[in-house]
Amino acid sequence: MMHWKKWLGSALGALALTAAGATQAAPQVMRIQTAVPNSSMYFELMQRWGQRIEKMSGQRLKVEILPDGAVVAAFEILDAVDKGIVEGGYAWTHYWSGKHPAAGLFSNPMAGAGAGLDQISHVAWLYEGGGNQLLDRFYHDVLKADVEVFMLQPMGPDPLGWFKAPINSVADFQRLKYRSPPGITGEIFKEMGVSAVALPGGEIVPAAQRGVIDAAEWIGPADDVNLGLQTIWKNYYLQGLHQSTDVGEVLINRSFWNKLPDDLKEIVRVASLASIGETYTFNVARNARALEKLKAQNVTVRDTPKDFYPAFVQATNTVLDRYAAKDPFFKEVLDSQRQFGKTVVPYWTKILDLYAGLGHAAMQDNP
Repeated sequence: MMHWKKWLGSALGALALTAAGATQAAPQVMRIQTAVPNSSMYFELMQRWGQRIEKMSGQRLKVEILPDGAVVAAFEILDAVDKGIVEGGYAWTHYWSGKHPAAGLFSNPMAGAGAGLDQISHVAWLYEGGGNQLLDRFYHDVLKADVEVFMLQPMGPDPLGWFKAPINSVADFQRLKYRSPPGITGEIFKEMGVSAVALPGGEIVPAAQRGVIDAAEWIGPADDVNLGLQTIWKNYYLQGLHQSTDVGEVLINRSFWNKLPDDLKEIVRVASLASIGETYTFNVARNARALEKLKAQNVTVRDTPKDFYPAFVQATNTVLDRYAAKDPFFKEVLDSQRQFGKTVVPYWTKILDLYAGLGHAAMQDNP
């Protein structure tokens, strides 16, 4: 017969192991405050990102995706994550342009940083051209923010947007008050002589209804439909250079991140990479379907005036060079993008010409 002391020791050991197992089984909870409403397809993509993390982690890491304004306003997300008010946030780096001008170069280098980068070559710069390393330095060394960052939603190009009346030239555009993204993008429009104002997504339609603005851009056909811009204006310009490439990011509080075991960290990284591919499929399929829906609601899709392109590129280079002359880190990021563009753009433009030619031929054969 087992001695009672040995039995007691075995029982206590078993209880300790059970308690340890229970502690390990308790899930971590990560709340992600987003800068988009829950009607956005990018909110849905974030939900899928969270669901993927939960499944791969065996529910050890639970992810709660919150819509714009649930805890803090969109432009307050970085500070909220930095302070640990929420464990994570979803927005775009250019939302923090007020803290440092280089922010816009990471999420939407205007006119492809003047180097011709498109959405895919921008993501290539992030992952293969040193962009993500510069992004880490931006948050940790420049902003001194207690966050980890993951670029995961390449959603551009953003349309030039919605207009109360057709425009045939830059001169027509200059007569209007236009909602643009914050930061350097707005400065570029102002350099062109356009009256630009930054507004969060939720304020665009009310401002349009009150006549405060005459034109506005948001994200793309699918999200523009959800926002209801087609109920205000009927002139839609798909080709925009201000966000010819645009990538959404997730910020995670660094203190929270450092407490996660290595396998959960890797699961977050893999889920973020998977989200990049899934976002591309959403962009093509859902925006195309949404555009058909818009046309059925008497929306006229128009071509951006030809004189807009050289005017915007010239204004972009003027503004970017101005910032580069003032700030060494800004210059380092811009130089990195432009150097990468010299290598990638000649090749990738040829490939894009192939697909453009193919598409035009197919449309002519199948009108």
